[in-house]
Amino acid sequence: MITKTLSRIALLAALPLAMAAVPAQANEMAIATILPENMSNNSIYPALIRFKDLVESRTDGEVTVNIFGNSQLGSEVDTAKEVQGGRTLQSTIITTGAMSSYYDDYQLMTAPFIFDNWRQAWAFLDGKWFADLMSGTVEETNMRYLGTFDDGGGFVAFTNNEHLIKTVEDLEGLNIRTEENPGHVAIMKALGASATPLPWGEVITALETGLADGQFNATVLNTTFNFHEVTDYTTLTGHVYNSAAWLISENWYQNLTDEQQEVIVTSAREAIAIGHGMSAALATAGWLESCETFKDCYLMPAEERERMAEIARPAWKKWIVNDFGIDAEKVDAFLAEVKRVGEEVKESDMAKYGAEHTGSDN
Repeated sequence: MITKTLSRIALLAALPLAMAAVPAQANEMAIATILPENMSNNSIYPALIRFKDLVESRTDGEVTVNIFGNSQLGSEVDTAKEVQGGRTLQSTIITTGAMSSYYDDYQLMTAPFIFDNWRQAWAFLDGKWFADLMSGTVEETNMRYLGTFDDGGGFVAFTNNEHLIKTVEDLEGLNIRTEENPGHVAIMKALGASATPLPWGEVITALETGLADGQFNATVLNTTFNFHEVTDYTTLTGHVYNSAAWLISENWYQNLTDEQQEVIVTSAREAIAIGHGMSAALATAGWLESCETFKDCYLMPAEERERMAEIARPAWKKWIVNDFGIDAEKVDAFLAEVKRVGEEVKESDMAKYGAEHTGSDN
């Protein structure tokens, strides 16, 4: 115990030195992420490696990129504060809770059952409507928004110790651990469960001791952290879509040439696309592994998901408007755009690939 305590003290003492060591010149870009520097267990680090390669090659080395993973430079909130200044850190990637503390509108991403599938999610997150919504980060936070990654594949799955969740009634009476996010608490209560908000480090202990009956996370996390060892059942509901926003210092960005700015933006968009594909692959593999390691697994059908959505959405909307303070018209516009994009993607796919074709006119 003494050794661990001394190690933590040493790490905390070293953080200011680590931050001071991060490149501060205008042509050097340091990026922080809480995810490990691993090319196979998450989608964000490999995407950042591709970004680094693109930026350095497209600028002939005039802009260099350094990636600091595994929370080396502190928490998401800590790194965002540094990025606002842009002196010691130029970029960070932060998940929904931390992002919402800097930019209120991102809390809209806690909406329950927001997406039906990845195609809809990616079309919306990469679309103009959401980019326009997020453009306000420049004025409000002095950080420029580059895009949104799917955190762990986006769609979450329940795990619990009591029984397999097949319907909304199966959630009645369960005590579910949530992130320390009031939006998630409101969703659980609406669905008939009680919610116990806890930090990540306390989840396993809560499940082992019975403080919580279950929890929900991306399937890749449920397998990476061996939740089958402390819970028996898992159900893929996708009732929450986890995401992470990519930000850069506006001060640093404005010190770049026009050509360098273009390289940063276009390279980031390619990295986001790579992240989308890899996150979906990891989530699919995670679900397959879940069905092999948990006592039982269940993929919730669309009909039951919609039934749960009809219960959860009004409660979430009441919370985000009355308690969090987002304007009701903005909430309605957000949900309407998500729905419109989903319909547009489906119609476009059918028009291109599902319609009757008579062949070439030649």
